[in-house]
Amino acid sequence: MKRVSIPYKIFTVFNYIVCVALALSCVLPLVNLFAVSFSAKAVVEAGGVGLWPRGFNADAYGYIFSTAQFWNSLKVSVLKTVLGTLITLILTICLAYPLSRKKGALRGRSVYMAVIIFCMLFSGGLVPTYLLVANTLNMKNTLWALILPGGVQIFSAVIMMNFFRQLPGEIEEAAHVDGADHFRSLFLIVLPCSLPIIATVVLFAFVGNWNSWFDGLIYMTQPEMYPLQTFLQQYLKEPPGFSIGLVYKELSEDSMAAANIFIIMVPLIAIYPFLQKYFIKGIVLGSVKG
Repeated sequence: MKRVSIPYKIFTVFNYIVCVALALSCVLPLVNLFAVSFSAKAVVEAGGVGLWPRGFNADAYGYIFSTAQFWNSLKVSVLKTVLGTLITLILTICLAYPLSRKKGALRGRSVYMAVIIFCMLFSGGLVPTYLLVANTLNMKNTLWALILPGGVQIFSAVIMMNFFRQLPGEIEEAAHVDGADHFRSLFLIVLPCSLPIIATVVLFAFVGNWNSWFDGLIYMTQPEMYPLQTFLQQYLKEPPGFSIGLVYKELSEDSMAAANIFIIMVPLIAIYPFLQKYFIKGIVLGSVKG
């Protein structure tokens, strides 16, 4: 048996302590948020809620689910996330696959790479982007204004490109000898072998589309077109006077805000465990080869 030195044991214990502390610093605020959303108004306003609800009260969720604006915003967010993730995945694959080919297979590859890296580091700015989307393309107050401007994620394309490059090239060469073109090679060989990086790009796109709120704020002037995150941001900025109703008179604004935030986090908490193993593998393999 291999002997473990005392300094190594101390270092291992220290690592465990740091990791547990970091994990608790992430989990405990969520638990407190959940407890606040189910606590009574008097206890919340007195700051007496810890990790368990006090004076159980679920009216915050009842009020949210009875609000038409919430369901409108939820529908916009779901459509934006589903379509945005699908479009991002398709565009990322179409960009990463040609750039992953060997030198000489794609004419002007160095120029394309220079442009892509430049776009990853710099942007045209908020005002030109707004003028392009709102005036030139006339997409203001439409769902496409929330999807198309962020359709291509350069960082994800670079990671996917590096992942494609580390796949055995002999498999594609054999397919080309048998008469397969690039499209058939991509869909029948490359993509089935690239589930980790596909899951990684899907997770990036899903989180980015679901969490974004600023695009809804600048491109949408009609409240019914707000995504859920923009609706929450507007609520936190100017909470409505819901407490005047007889049904929700014992509802705290802090409980309302906590319930909104927790509802928004549920899809992310639900999807991440299923993609975690692919996410880690895709990031590692996609970042090794330059």
